[in-house]
This record gives sequence, C-alpha cells and structure tokens, in this order.
Amino acid sequence: MTDRDALIEEQSATAPPPRAIGWAARVRRFVRPRRRWCWGTRLVVTASVAWLLFVVCHLLASGRTSLWAPIDLIPPLLFLAVPVLLMAVAPLARPVRWRIMSLLVVTAVLGAGRSGVNYATLWYTPPPAGPGAITVVAWNTEFWDQDWRTAEGDRYSPGFYDYLRRLNADVYLLTEYLYVDTRAGDMRSQRWTADLAMRIDKLAELRREFPGYHVAVSGEQITLSRFPIVAHRGLDVRPWLPADQKEIPEALRDWPEGYTVETLRTDIDVNGKVVSFYDGQVSQPPLEWRLYSAESRDIDFSRTLRREASYRAISADVAANPHPVVLAGDLNTSPAMGIRRLLPGKLVDRTPVISSLYPATYLAGTAELWRIDWVYTTPDVAVHRYDLLGSEGLSDHRAQRLVVSLP
Repeated sequence: MTDRDALIEEQSATAPPPRAIGWAARVRRFVRPRRRWCWGTRLVVTASVAWLLFVVCHLLASGRTSLWAPIDLIPPLLFLAVPVLLMAVAPLARPVRWRIMSLLVVTAVLGAGRSGVNYATLWYTPPPAGPGAITVVAWNTEFWDQDWRTAEGDRYSPGFYDYLRRLNADVYLLTEYLYVDTRAGDMRSQRWTADLAMRIDKLAELRREFPGYHVAVSGEQITLSRFPIVAHRGLDVRPWLPADQKEIPEALRDWPEGYTVETLRTDIDVNGKVVSFYDGQVSQPPLEWRLYSAESRDIDFSRTLRREASYRAISADVAANPHPVVLAGDLNTSPAMGIRRLLPGKLVDRTPVISSLYPATYLAGTAELWRIDWVYTTPDVAVHRYDLLGSEGLSDHRAQRLVVSLP
C-alpha cells in the first residue's frame, strides 16, 4: 500500500457520514430543471400544476361553502377535457414530459367523478327484470303543459298528456306542476322569482286522462300511481333555512307549499310492500357568475342556501325512513357539483345502469349539455333498466324511465 492509498483510506475513515435528503430537497430535485426551460415547457408545467390545484380545491370546497357556488357552474366535461388537452401538448415540455404526464393522469383520476362521464357503464351489467318489476318515470315538465315559448304564453301543448301516456309508467314523479306568468315579459331573460309562479289545478284533467291512477300533490310536485297511495307529504325546507328566509313571500301566501316544499314524499303500496318515492326539484344554482355582485348577491346567495336546505330536508327524511326508497327528479345539480355529498349514505347512485357513456338530461335547444336529473335508491331496490328519453319539445329536460323491483 502506498502512502497515497493510506492517506485516502484515512480520509474516508474520518469523513462524516452522508446527510439524509429531506422531503423538500427531494421535491426540488424532482422538479429542478437541468437546463433553462423554454417558454413552451414553462407554459405546460404552469397550466398542468394550476389545473391540479384547481381540481383539488374544487373537491375540497364544492358543496361545502356557498362561496364556491359560482365555480360549480363549470361544465363537467372540462374535468376530462383539460387533462387530455394538456397531455396532447405535454411533449413540448421535453425535460419533464413524463413527470407532467404522470401528474395529468393523477389529475384526470381525481376529477373523474366530476366529469359526467359514466365510466361504470363499460363494465356494469344490471340484473334482469322479473315478473314483478314496475316502471317509474321522473320528469321535469317545464311548466306543465304551458307552451310559454310562443306568442304570449297563452297556448298549451296538445300532445302533453299523449306523451305522458306513451311513457306507460306505473308511477309518475313529475315536477313544475305550475304555470309561469308570461305577462312579466320575455321569460328567457327573467330571473325566477316567486311572483312569476301561477298555481294550477289539473286534477280533473288527470283523472280523465289517467283513469284508475292515484294522485298526490304538494307544491310544484305531483305523483301519479297505479298502486294505492297510503300517505304523502311535502318536505318542509324551512327548518334548514336561515331566519330571514323562513317567511313565505307575499306572492305565495295563498300557496305556501310553493315556497316551503321542493320534494314530495309519496308512500305507495306496491303489491303489499310500502315504498317511499321522493319526487324532487331542488332550487336552481346561481345562473350567472355574479354571486359576488352587489346587484344580484342577495338572490343568488339565498338560492345557494335554499339548495342546501332542500338537500338536508331530503337527507333527514330518508335517513329516518324504514321503507325502501326511490329518489328521482330534477336536482338541478351537475356532476361537477359536490352538494350531492349531503344525501345520506344509504342511497345508491344508479347512474351505472344507464347505457350512455355521457348521460345528459338538460337540453338547450338541440344541444345536450350535461346532467342535472338523478336517480338514487336504497340498496334493496333493484334497478334493471334506466333510460333517458327525449321530451318531444315539451320540456328542456329528458324524462328518466326506470324498471325496478322490490325485495
């Protein structure tokens, strides 16, 4: 051994042990570029990280705070489209392209449940229907049979009852059993307020058009059933409203259920088994990104609180209900909105039964935008089929038709 070798061995023996690398140093080592990034790399990295942060914030805040309500209006498909678009340009970030691709995959997975894409239909097969199965239809009629888009709103849709009969349901869960006062002007530019609602009474027509059906009504909700109705009641939202919103508006004093009820519970004797059908139409979310505007804040802020109150009324009633449950209707909630977390855990989202990969129920002209109508049941209710049907121009909502059986 030479003197030089001995010196090196002595230095090695006396050298301090290597320091452990902390988590912060590891992160810096992961993202630190080996050379200066070009503008394309910077842009892709910035956009990818920003979208990841947005998705995380959305998952944490949506449905938990009214301050996030305007952000909830984001089109659901963006939760899939944005990561896919960024993946397409990720090769521009050559120094970190694989890291960015991995980050975008994580982002797409996090946002998958908010995208409105029905991934489960690719592998889910519903059970076959037996001889005791029944058909249930849930539909937002858009101001009943009023043809409010034409003339002065004084013409009515002659095919309305024909359409309902063709659906051939054992149980109909229908909403917007009312008219709108078109004397206020162009309804497409109006913000919905209580003074626009017009109470209607179509019970004589319904008994003529649907002989043998039983009828239950509360507020804007109405249930028709071939089976006997043993009980029904509207779910009062006022216990969950702030004190300044509990008072019934002057325009609805002679029709209090038009303000206090957004969901009708109907207990129906289906071949000896009592089943609770919840026919709901939750208040619309803020229609514009103006929650923070002094001009519209009061209306939009109260609307977000009312939506939460409606969900809590449903949740409390379902949680205490010992019967099998079918909840169906216009929840005015897109897949991007987290407010559905307020529904009780005993309910099952029946979306996987739909055969469509992107089920959309809200129609804007000929465009199918996204979904705002839903079906939930307790696990003891088997759903064999779930279709979204066209409304033949009678409504801006598709009808939801189910084939279900009971234990």
